[in-house]
Amino acid sequence: MKNSGSSNLIPVYIPTALQRFVGQQETLKLSGATVKEVLDQLVGQYPELKQHLYAADGQLRSFVNLFINDDDIRTRQGLQTPVSEKDALTIVPSIAGGSLEPGAADSVTLSNDEVKRYSRHLIMPEVGVQGQKKIKAASVLLIGTGGLGSPLGLYLTSAGVGKIGLVDFDVVDFTNLQRQVLYTTEDVGKPKIAAAKARLQAINPYITIETHEARLSSENAMDIIKDYDIVIDGTDNFPTRYLVNDACVLLGKPNVYGSIFRFEGQASVFDAKKGPCYRCLYPEPPPPGLVPSCAEGGVLGILPGIVGTIQATEAIKIILGNGEPLIGRLLLFNAMKMKFRELKLRKNPTCPLCGPNPTITKLIDYEQFCGITRGGEAAAEQENQSWEITAKELKQRMDSNKALKLIDVREPHEFDICSIGGAKLMPLGQFAQRMGELDSADEIVLHCHHGMRSMRALELLRSAGFKKIKSLHGGIDAWADDIEPGMAKY
Repeated sequence: MKNSGSSNLIPVYIPTALQRFVGQQETLKLSGATVKEVLDQLVGQYPELKQHLYAADGQLRSFVNLFINDDDIRTRQGLQTPVSEKDALTIVPSIAGGSLEPGAADSVTLSNDEVKRYSRHLIMPEVGVQGQKKIKAASVLLIGTGGLGSPLGLYLTSAGVGKIGLVDFDVVDFTNLQRQVLYTTEDVGKPKIAAAKARLQAINPYITIETHEARLSSENAMDIIKDYDIVIDGTDNFPTRYLVNDACVLLGKPNVYGSIFRFEGQASVFDAKKGPCYRCLYPEPPPPGLVPSCAEGGVLGILPGIVGTIQATEAIKIILGNGEPLIGRLLLFNAMKMKFRELKLRKNPTCPLCGPNPTITKLIDYEQFCGITRGGEAAAEQENQSWEITAKELKQRMDSNKALKLIDVREPHEFDICSIGGAKLMPLGQFAQRMGELDSADEIVLHCHHGMRSMRALELLRSAGFKKIKSLHGGIDAWADDIEPGMAKY
């Protein structure tokens, strides 16, 4: 890589979600005298990154945070922050004190069985009998009982948190078992919330498990959250993340945050009374489809256990009023390198929710805020249908049209799991550079895992003037269901 002359050469840490645009590199050495100059060189060498870092007006996207060492550049000089060879630039995009009333533990008692059960806590001076009573008097709400919710439920139940609330509306799927350790094979097909309650109650009969089998929404969030001391966010989508954050700020509740992707995780505690909220870190969400989900990008099965356990630890510290919670700090974890990094977070003085002059004073339409409007969804679905093809239709065309070109835009490791005969692999991360390999005169069908990435590839071809193109609706999953039932599914 070329050095631009007298400017500094500094390491730039690329998050996993963006590494596919830089040849799977984790760290780049780039030159520049300011953050902007370094970023200019980055997007100059890797043009596909530009849409992920900058909006159409050329401004840095609000869901992308940049840190020089452990300081947010917004607390310095923004993009004009000077850099030296001793500095490191980290790109952090979004991927989803005690709270008990004074004296709440005074009326709580521990039975002889509970004393024995929690004895390893009781002999710790940082907990002791009074601390265990605080834990028993506390109430914690878990939003989601999946990858993060599983270790959270297990450890908070075992620790003796007196009331644990569970919010979920999903059923146990076979693919959940790789990481959602609350469930067994026998639970597949059952409502998660019922299976989770049964498991947790069996672990500790001395606590209360309350269930809320519903999708958290602007209509029910305040009523559900208000009765708990601490809220823990174990969700996997941006509308719910912003909903949980906003409800917690409006109700004055601490929000214990965690997120996971592939082999990287994040954790923090957002408590607007003492520090920043989630909106201070990410004022706006990324556009729909820009940030891959775990279902699309995968997740190391052990990772939610690590991040969820960190979240559980933070909750217990808040209950006890001991230690230093992750308020104003973002903890980054890389499982492949077994390394933790910590970044400083500061309250945004112009935050529309927790700032001194808030403009958000009640819950809003979070799907619309995140660009998932109902009307837009319907229109997009109708538009997509004209460019999609079903698995059965594709099979008929393949049988009758030998010249049809089938393009697989998944990653090579996904292609190794299963593939459709005759398909050519062109991963989405390489697609823009390899479009020259395709002929606009050919009939082309794109496919991926579930149909989202292939639609993005289709848009690239449409913008290049291709007309005879389709995306396989439901992806290779639909092909396995309808055409090759013996094909491996993931």
